[in-house]
Amino acid sequence: MPTTLILAPTPFELTILRGALESKIDLSSVALECCGFGVIAAAARAAQFLSLDSPERIVLTGIAGTFNNRLQIGHAYWFSEVAAFGIGAGSGPQFLTAGEMDWPHWDAPAGSAEDRIGDVIQLTTGSSPREPNAGMLLTVCAASAQQSDVDLRLAKFPAAAAEDMEGFSAALAGRICDVPVEIVRGISNNAGDRNKENWQIREALAAAAELIIETLA
Repeated sequence: MPTTLILAPTPFELTILRGALESKIDLSSVALECCGFGVIAAAARAAQFLSLDSPERIVLTGIAGTFNNRLQIGHAYWFSEVAAFGIGAGSGPQFLTAGEMDWPHWDAPAGSAEDRIGDVIQLTTGSSPREPNAGMLLTVCAASAQQSDVDLRLAKFPAAAAEDMEGFSAALAGRICDVPVEIVRGISNNAGDRNKENWQIREALAAAAELIIETLA
């Protein structure tokens, strides 16, 4: 069974990451798998891998978009917490998160040692904080398409530095199964910018691979 399970959303991301990792470290105790695109696939696949492979830790990686240039495009960062946006009630300025409605994403049965999990999950950072650490990652159900989307998200989670579509899902699966989850994301673009000519996908993934190598070598 693998000690570390590395998850990436798409085959494209996984292929680039695998090439970067295989060229520098021994992956005999590491499994690299696709978790799928978006919150639903990522939750289902993370739970499946936890059940089948029983890894000691999960590292979720891939690309992400930075909010208002908070993080540098083409670089990668660890995150210390992940929040969920898009699950709740309403839309636009009237949107309420699950936490604002006082509905947890997971409410453990009475007498259980598990947590009541709200809109924010603290991530594992090892014996010392992973660096560079960007703080909060915001998992969304649909990527920002314009600045107004970014503004709505930051109105709810002003501490968020970047958005992805899988982080909260993997973190929730890990928390329920008591398996530590870490997240490192390469910053490929500004959130809200859908012109991929401006994106730095390969550079972002290469940077993410370098951070992961530091924890595996």
